[in-house]
Amino acid sequence: MSALFQPFKLKDVTLRNRIAVPPMCQYMAVDGLISDWHLSHYAGMARGGAGLVIVEATAVAPEGRITPGCAGIWSDDLAQAFVPVVQAIKAAGSVPGIQIGHAGRKASANLPWEGDDHIAAGDARGWQTIAPSAIAFGAGLPKQPQAMTLDDIARVRQNFVDAAVRAREVGFEWLELHFAHGYLAQSFFSAHSNQRDDIYGGSVENRGRFLLETLKAVREVWPENLPLTVRFGVIEYDGRDEQTLLESIGLVRQFKAAGMDMISVSVGFTIPGTSIPWGPAFMGPVTERVRREADVPVSSAWGFGTPAIAEQVVKAQQLDVVMVGKAHLANPHWAYSAARELGVERASWTLPTPYAHWLARY
Repeated sequence: MSALFQPFKLKDVTLRNRIAVPPMCQYMAVDGLISDWHLSHYAGMARGGAGLVIVEATAVAPEGRITPGCAGIWSDDLAQAFVPVVQAIKAAGSVPGIQIGHAGRKASANLPWEGDDHIAAGDARGWQTIAPSAIAFGAGLPKQPQAMTLDDIARVRQNFVDAAVRAREVGFEWLELHFAHGYLAQSFFSAHSNQRDDIYGGSVENRGRFLLETLKAVREVWPENLPLTVRFGVIEYDGRDEQTLLESIGLVRQFKAAGMDMISVSVGFTIPGTSIPWGPAFMGPVTERVRREADVPVSSAWGFGTPAIAEQVVKAQQLDVVMVGKAHLANPHWAYSAARELGVERASWTLPTPYAHWLARY
């Protein structure tokens, strides 16, 4: 029996299998507003059979967008545009999730296919970025951010809370806080990007304060019966991996105590020039360690995009849910293909009847 195609229950939500479509930015929004592109995209992903479909990184404030093409949820009008997306995902049998975040010093960037670098000074499409400290990321993102005041920190924390409320009201059933990839929350936790000398900087406890406070504030408004998850970079591959991992696991334990239900394990990406050992399932041992030492369900999205690998990591209890990204872009029916490859019974294919009827005959 396939481990990958066993249901997974978290709070009152049950995924039909252990396959998830992770947040993947589409860069097709206008002033934060999503369009028919997003409806078609996410409906297709859900029809493909994944148990969970998480909508792309959605900014909690205008300055929190990665690019001008990124989705937003900082107003009720923007939130309402997600209603048909939520309905389409649910109608296809998947659980609708959304990732909310703030890009911090990595914001105000060009679209990936237009350079993936900071928008040039003087270009009206760009904006002032903010971060815990006035330290630029570097490389193609050289813009110096404005160091956040305590009022800024309180405002952005409330932005997350307001975004969570809107996500709840439009029907999302799975919420992920984006605390990874060198964006605002991750840059608070990393000593590379946080050189504050107040209660939000210095010690590990202080550097984790914004993340923990934000999680607690969101937990108060997000339904207790629905999953609240966090995507968090637990390792940097910067030469001090063991220390970073120990600090990260300690914070994950605090996340759990504060009401987090699952951690999506990722890389920090807070500085350029690291030595990430890219390869099939390279994060597997890291996710397994976080799962074991923090005693919390885990998912991850790096290098698990073949059916055999996805099956193996779930069976070995390295992951509870496998996030399959690029492979879903190449084949929205990846779950169907995986089921065929793994010898799963037709009843578990979860394809729409107009597809399944014909594919089952040949």
